[in-house]
Amino acid sequence: MGDLTYWSFPTRIVFGIGAAEQTGVEATRLGAKRALIVTDKGVVGAGVLGGIERSLRGAGITWSIFDDVLGNPIEKNVHDGVRAFRESGADLVIAIGGGSPLDVGKLVRLGVNHTRPLADYDDAKGGDRYITSNVPPMLALPTTAGTGSEVGRSGVVTIDATHRKTVIFSPHLLANAAIIDPELTRGLPPFFTAATGFDALTHCLEAYVARGDHPMADGIAFEGIRLVARYIERAYARGDDLEARGGMLKASMMGAVAFQKGLGACHSLAHPLSSEHNLHHGLANALCLPAVCAFNAEVAGARLAEVGALLGGEASPRGCVDALRNLRSRLGLVSGLGEAGVPRESIDKLADLAFEDACHGSNPRPCSRDDLRALYEASF
Repeated sequence: MGDLTYWSFPTRIVFGIGAAEQTGVEATRLGAKRALIVTDKGVVGAGVLGGIERSLRGAGITWSIFDDVLGNPIEKNVHDGVRAFRESGADLVIAIGGGSPLDVGKLVRLGVNHTRPLADYDDAKGGDRYITSNVPPMLALPTTAGTGSEVGRSGVVTIDATHRKTVIFSPHLLANAAIIDPELTRGLPPFFTAATGFDALTHCLEAYVARGDHPMADGIAFEGIRLVARYIERAYARGDDLEARGGMLKASMMGAVAFQKGLGACHSLAHPLSSEHNLHHGLANALCLPAVCAFNAEVAGARLAEVGALLGGEASPRGCVDALRNLRSRLGLVSGLGEAGVPRESIDKLADLAFEDACHGSNPRPCSRDDLRALYEASF
């Protein structure tokens, strides 16, 4: 028997303007009576929860709110969320926000019935073997179009012991339903529209060129790149363009589905930038992606040429790199790590952490620690 490959795309998705009004209906489908809403203070302050709470009230479901989630989540956010779930008597997690609340929501549901230290579940160490189906149900409602965490099967958290962004991955962490409403992203400011959009683009692009055979992921990644190219600048320029907002939400979710194939060196570079210097993850990707594509050109040139053409540039690896830099500039993002406030003297530590990160394992061109250091240098 030859090598076998397993492919899976199972999430239930409710998509469209006004979809958030179905939260109560979806919670009832899951047999829930009391929900814990996992979110952050920015989402609460933006008034996003009002319609969702009305939907829950109409379905006879009570709820409490846990909003102590940081932009780059740490272990304490998860432990505090688990405590809130237990103390409130909840039987459902409703995660609302960007990638951070959605990731923490998944890890809260993990922690309810799984008692090992979070570090034990590190995917890079085979921690998925400890994750069972014994988790409470979850609904996921994204308010940004970037991580696609609403349809992903991983949560990312900075572990206390290592100060390293750690991926915890299992199909058991998939939300029972993703409710994707462009209205929830209407108020996203231009910077976050650009940065989260670049995260979606990076997921799609890295998955498309990643090592391995996954034609379903490749097709979805390619279409996700096309959607970003079509809609990101419209969403950036006119936040109330709901067609563009919806297009970016589709691209975001497609990126998260596609990267089950694998990511690459850009994510290994980006993760330490967030954990060490609190850089927005999408911005970190935007700053490192051109250099990574140039590095990968000799082994993934044909696919990078296709991406270059999709992004409106020349159909060549160089055209892809130039198109990414031009798009980054048009979206008002800074042009290098130095401009983003990263001190050059931190490169050696960052390179050590990036090499420990598992994402570069599926990069199309193998990366040494020195390669990753050079990519940081090229991103300044």
